[in-house]
Amino acid sequence: MKHRYPALAAVSALALGVTLATGVPATAGGPTGPSGAVSSPEFERSVLTTGLGDPYELLWGPDGHLWSTEKSGLKVTRIDPETGEKTTALDLTGVAHHTEGGQDGVLGLAFQQEDTDWGDGGHRGGGGHDEGETYVYVSYTYLTDTPAEVTGETRRLKIVRYTLDCDDHTLRSPQEVLTGLPSGTDHQSARLRIGQDGKLYYTVGDQGANQLAHFCNPNWAQRLPTQGEVDQHAWFGPYQGKILRIDPDGSVPDDNPVIDGVRSHIISYGHRNSQGLDFAPDGRLYQTDQGPKTDDEVNLIRPGNNYGWPYVAGWRDDKAYTYANWAASSPTPCTDLTYDDIDVPPSVPQQKESDFRGAFVPPISTLGTTVDNGFEFRDPKCAEGGLYFICYPTVAPSSLTYYAKNGVPGWENSLLITTLKDGSVYRLKVGRDGNAVGDAERLWTTQNRYRATALSPDGRTVFVATDSAGLVRDVNTGAPSAELENPGAVLVFRLQR
Repeated sequence: MKHRYPALAAVSALALGVTLATGVPATAGGPTGPSGAVSSPEFERSVLTTGLGDPYELLWGPDGHLWSTEKSGLKVTRIDPETGEKTTALDLTGVAHHTEGGQDGVLGLAFQQEDTDWGDGGHRGGGGHDEGETYVYVSYTYLTDTPAEVTGETRRLKIVRYTLDCDDHTLRSPQEVLTGLPSGTDHQSARLRIGQDGKLYYTVGDQGANQLAHFCNPNWAQRLPTQGEVDQHAWFGPYQGKILRIDPDGSVPDDNPVIDGVRSHIISYGHRNSQGLDFAPDGRLYQTDQGPKTDDEVNLIRPGNNYGWPYVAGWRDDKAYTYANWAASSPTPCTDLTYDDIDVPPSVPQQKESDFRGAFVPPISTLGTTVDNGFEFRDPKCAEGGLYFICYPTVAPSSLTYYAKNGVPGWENSLLITTLKDGSVYRLKVGRDGNAVGDAERLWTTQNRYRATALSPDGRTVFVATDSAGLVRDVNTGAPSAELENPGAVLVFRLQR
């Protein structure tokens, strides 16, 4: 049976025909980034569509349309890249759960389609195996009646496989792949990709443990599962702060690494909030991780390895970061304390990065967000309301797309990284060895929270999804602002000829 959708190459003409409204010219360099570099290609910016409920994932689908999950909208939406017209492919209202202001909801998305290869990780239409079917994997948060031990959390996350109906472009026939995964209101991560090997790759955040509303929850990014927990499907604690590799039926792949004597879904650990994940054509897996006050990370993932969090942020250099373990406060219990990200009371144990003697993999870049000791984190611009975190050096990387195309001169083999706090897209060049080449360039900046990108098949158009709400740095003053220029939208940045 021949597949109903044409190959992606056949729809490139559709992308070339994207009609832009009277756009605002934008240079790829815009304001200078961490390197101070400004690149030369010029792009035209326009708004494709609005009214999305916190779009989380944005993909170019195998049908020549954009597809988005809506975190707070609780659905999967199909978007015409010419007109911006939206249709609902899947409505999970009453099934999925979102907490107002939280990071839970409808999150990850990946395609598995026949007659295309796996080289893009399901990010722009991945490969498949059952002839004539296109599978769509979706992750979302749901509520249970079972509180987790220690934290009492009742939210969980599941990954579900749907079949795409090629006639009405809706998702049908749900089949659960993996259930009972960690969830909560903070640090969900939730990037879903399909590898060249046909496996699902999924990021799980540390659930915001050891900070803010969750500051008395232990951080389990270093905790590894026992064999008994794997056998009992007890994922909630040991899978926090990890990257998972999953067979399409939800089982543990036989060739997953054995870590600390146990083979599980885990392929790497020691992560904080991995909202960026994508494959290079050669199979290398790249990830971004949001730093605490410093050291946003770009990582090259090596299976079986530890990436340091919470003992290490960025490099093990003892610069401007010390692990404060609030949950272990003694003799004063954590519940009697008031959380402060800068002033840590003496009852809370602290540990320098150099005190961590375990093996770990350092990042290939920190996007220019590493600072030295003595840095003043209490910027007066962010003093009102105590919103100092908006002025921290971190930019909060929120997605990663590997750019392997030749549509934009000089962009081949680059990582496109969206950020939340400064409303920008960064480009980081990588070399043949997989490591970063130079510093990241800051491309486009608007007063928005950039959440995800998708590429047209010819690589000349970049689509960027924006959050519906949240804080961002004011583009003029750098102070915190809740005024977003294009909330819940998809922006278009098209290379000018």
